[in-house]
Amino acid sequence: MRHLVTAALLAATALSGVVASAPAAAQSRDELRRDRQDIRHERRQLDRARARGDWRDVRAQRDDLRDARREYREDRRDFQQRQWQRDRREWRADMQRWRAGHRDLYARGGWQAPFRYQTFRPGGRIAPTYYGTRYVIADPWRYRLPAAPARARWVRHYDDAVLVDARRGVVLDVVRGFYF
Repeated sequence: MRHLVTAALLAATALSGVVASAPAAAQSRDELRRDRQDIRHERRQLDRARARGDWRDVRAQRDDLRDARREYREDRRDFQQRQWQRDRREWRADMQRWRAGHRDLYARGGWQAPFRYQTFRPGGRIAPTYYGTRYVIADPWRYRLPAAPARARWVRHYDDAVLVDARRGVVLDVVRGFYF
């Protein structure tokens, strides 16, 4: 009986996570669609202001269009980040099973870095020396790493695989003990 209750609780917990993520994704898609509509509306307003020839009105409409584009970029970035986080959770479970059967791919070898080991956490900033071209994992698909988002790359740091935003130096994800 205890096993049945435990299984039911685990199933309810797993399903609640799936159901809760669907409205958030739909909401952000609707938000992106509204932002694109706002951009089209602001473009029309700018065209009308140019046709009237009032330079003050043109300037105001240009500012409104710039703000609408900025809001769209921010919302799109947030949507992509949420998508990446959801995909990452699914990927981790698959990776554990794959690694168990293909240990030879993840053999550490004689890899050493000219700096000491440091623990990185998602959200932290790191120096460019840690994610230089020398440490980039050139073929992440070989190790079943998920595709990196735009301007990000997977790098090796001792036994860990670290996903770094190459432009800002922000750690996006860390897979500890990736290499055996």
